[in-house]
Amino acid sequence: MTTAKWALAIHGGAGTILRSTMTPEREAAYHAALRRVLEAGQSVLRDGGLAIDAVTEAVVVLEDEPLFNAGRGAVFTSAGEQEMDAAVMDGRDRQAGAVAGIFGPRNPIRVARLVMDSPQVMMIGPPALALARAAGLPFEDRDYFFTKARWTALQETLALRAAGAVETDPARRHGTVGAVALDLAGNLAAATSTGGMTAKLPGRVGDTPVIGAGTFADNATCAVSATGHGEIFIRWTAGAEIAARLRHAGQSLDQAATAVVMEDLMPNGGSGGVIAVDRQGNIAMPFNCEGMYRGAVRRGEAPQTFVYR
Repeated sequence: MTTAKWALAIHGGAGTILRSTMTPEREAAYHAALRRVLEAGQSVLRDGGLAIDAVTEAVVVLEDEPLFNAGRGAVFTSAGEQEMDAAVMDGRDRQAGAVAGIFGPRNPIRVARLVMDSPQVMMIGPPALALARAAGLPFEDRDYFFTKARWTALQETLALRAAGAVETDPARRHGTVGAVALDLAGNLAAATSTGGMTAKLPGRVGDTPVIGAGTFADNATCAVSATGHGEIFIRWTAGAEIAARLRHAGQSLDQAATAVVMEDLMPNGGSGGVIAVDRQGNIAMPFNCEGMYRGAVRRGEAPQTFVYR
């Protein structure tokens, strides 16, 4: 059965640059980047492609854009290294693939996709890199992934910690990219990628590669990609909880996503947001912080991008 519609939503992370420090030029650059991401995903969906391919291609563009905390724009750990996590999930059969703590592949989301097509669900370290090399995926060196803005953010965060101050800038605390989609055949999919939190403990893994927390998709309900304080999103199984509210409580997508973000996550320190799409093509993009880089497009509608409320 076909839906005769497709839908795509994307995010470039919650906890955005504070409005008070955002320049018109930088905000325009974010909107332009988000439009490029939407075009990459919708070009797949327009031609009758699969949702899983659309979300993968959208996240590849997000990873290639240094403005966002994933791939080329990944933040640094407290040790001055970069460790990246990514996940994909196909709503047709709940096939999922995730990688954690990797460095080298240009696009971590493509490594997660390789894992999805293997007997495994999650891989880490050298074996994950070996899988990527065997598949011929492109690798890059440290210069490719280095951005001055992320390095400066690390130094500032370390200085604050040394002085005993509390980090209050949400743009440094978390940032992730993701995409969710519904294709013309009625299939749902989600993809998420991140560099983690600025100055995170080496080896720390957040919600992005945890299926059911930061990434989830099931044709029976919805597809979800999250961004925020990963530990809280894991403990409250954010993605799966949204789907469960649709399945068992009969809530709408907007009701479910908003309840999880505002009533489950926020009171427990879970700053951030989600993007979600259901099997009817409804889209929800709630967040509980300053802003969230996001965009959406559906068949027959013009693409829209947003930063603040």
